[in-house]
Amino acid sequence: MKDATAIAGIGQTPFAKRLPESEKTLACRAILAALDDAGIAPSEVDAFASYTMEETDEVEIAKAIGAGDVTFFGKVGYGGGGSCATVAHLAAAIATGQASVGVAWRSRKRGSGPRPWTNTQVQLPTPAQWTRPYGLLRPADEIGLLARRYMHEYGATRDHLFNVALACRNRANQNPAAMMYDRPLTREMYMTARWISEPLCLFDNCLETDGALACVLVSAERARDCRHRPVYVHSAAQGLPAQHHGMVNYWNDDPLTGPSWTAARKLWKTADFGPRDVNVAQIYDAFTPLIPLSLEGYGFCARGEGAAFTEGGALEIGGRLPLNTGGGGLSEAYVHGFNLITEGVRQLRGTGTAQVPGATTCLVTAGEGVPTSALLLRS
Repeated sequence: MKDATAIAGIGQTPFAKRLPESEKTLACRAILAALDDAGIAPSEVDAFASYTMEETDEVEIAKAIGAGDVTFFGKVGYGGGGSCATVAHLAAAIATGQASVGVAWRSRKRGSGPRPWTNTQVQLPTPAQWTRPYGLLRPADEIGLLARRYMHEYGATRDHLFNVALACRNRANQNPAAMMYDRPLTREMYMTARWISEPLCLFDNCLETDGALACVLVSAERARDCRHRPVYVHSAAQGLPAQHHGMVNYWNDDPLTGPSWTAARKLWKTADFGPRDVNVAQIYDAFTPLIPLSLEGYGFCARGEGAAFTEGGALEIGGRLPLNTGGGGLSEAYVHGFNLITEGVRQLRGTGTAQVPGATTCLVTAGEGVPTSALLLRS
């Protein structure tokens, strides 16, 4: 699969707290925009990949956009953990001849819609029976618990979490499409913000967003004839560690060794380059503590050094690892991480609003804390 396929087109709708269109309409607009970006007709689409939590489905989407016969379709579970895997599944289908033009997408009305965990009419899934009765009601509560453990064991502080929030906000301030485009963040604002779930304050949590995004995959050979410079899928991996328990990792020998560690071993094994060769990273940031945990899991620093890695502007443009250059889930939009994929493509095309000079390699990750996935992209 190495470099056998490429992302040839990307598309998105506006991002907002509330959009009037339905999720289906938003999905179709993002997909059609991505196809137009690639210069490919909707009738050529023969593969779809999305999330199990996606409310729109390939049957309705295929009819609405005017797709032809579809020969591959699939869905990936675990919410934000599935973002990169949708691309990986399409890449595998195209590389093995099951399809020729694939579309992956995510459409959400999370800003104006309900929160998944607020539905009290359904029985708790088995894992939740070990968390929610004890007060861990929301993802923020579960990650707050992991964050406190990390701070206790390795001396991480709120200043380290602020470094993450600030880097994402600074990049959003350069991105006119970001929800936080015109809203700078200061240390004083961060330190005095209301708690969401200690030690996580308002700015440690991702946005709630309405919007949709999509990308188009084709073979590497065909991508060279499309409208933009190809962005090759160099390596892809998923990760579900032994004895995993979503978000809190109760049963692991070490709860701070999350799914990123499992995904990373596979990702780097099949790659021609390593962490030191990554020019820019788009790391899943539903919550700020996921960044230091992911930095360690994907091998950018040693165990326990993820917090210190954020110091000295390391995550800013010109730093050791420019991060989430569109603003990420914290400051651009939270659409289950799909905007990290599209921003990775922009960086390797050289069209980012906060462009990393000369970027030719990019790591994109899905949600840490749940069964996850990751991509290595190169131009």
